[in-house]
Amino acid sequence: MTIHKEKKQTSKKAVLFGIFSYLGFMVVFNYHIAFVGDLFVPLSVDTAREGSLLSSIFIDIGLVALFGIQHTIMADPMFKRWITRFIPTYYERPLFVAVSTIALAFLMWQWRSIDIVVWQVDALWGQVILWTLFASGWGILFLSTFLIDHWHLFGLKQALGRDYNGVIRFVTPSLYKLVRHPMMTGIFIAMWAIPTMTVGHMVLAGSMTVYLLIGIRFEEKKLVQELGSQYEIYQQTVPALVPSLKKRAGSQPSVLNN
Repeated sequence: MTIHKEKKQTSKKAVLFGIFSYLGFMVVFNYHIAFVGDLFVPLSVDTAREGSLLSSIFIDIGLVALFGIQHTIMADPMFKRWITRFIPTYYERPLFVAVSTIALAFLMWQWRSIDIVVWQVDALWGQVILWTLFASGWGILFLSTFLIDHWHLFGLKQALGRDYNGVIRFVTPSLYKLVRHPMMTGIFIAMWAIPTMTVGHMVLAGSMTVYLLIGIRFEEKKLVQELGSQYEIYQQTVPALVPSLKKRAGSQPSVLNN
């Protein structure tokens, strides 16, 4: 009876932790969308604290690097094996989501604005196009998460004890037949499609682009190791980020759930 009660309490804690991690991420990430777009929030990429030009650039790049390092280390299989020696496996993904949320919040909190304008689109039609692309980029990102399994990706299924087996599954949803990394494609579009591009915004967009491109290379090496020829065929038949009008030969398996 005592053992059963302890398991039940642990399960409740895991579910609560998973829910709070998910809700916290959604709040912070939606704020991040407004932060990037400089939309209706008191602290944004162009209205944060200020400093000298060089120090601001170094700090901002460092903040993105810190976020990238945290994300990369905690997503690594070796780290997952290590951390699950101390916590149950169903806590691992919610913990990743929680720490990533803190890292993203810290990035926005400590961001330095650099309001030197690189380009500015004043024409209404141009602004409409760019804001549409901005919204579409985030829409592609969110849609992509649901195409592969939104609840698994953000740890809710693991917290409920319903979907943790450590296995990567191949699926064939729509956007994953066009590009291998539609979530990254969405982020790139949203980061760069902006009517007023300041140096501070360009530092954010540029450093995130570099990090994501590096991350994709490491991620694909890992997937090739784990999935072998299946993923190699996928690489040969589906472009990484930009859809191709030219049809490639071969089958089109699409990835993922990791």
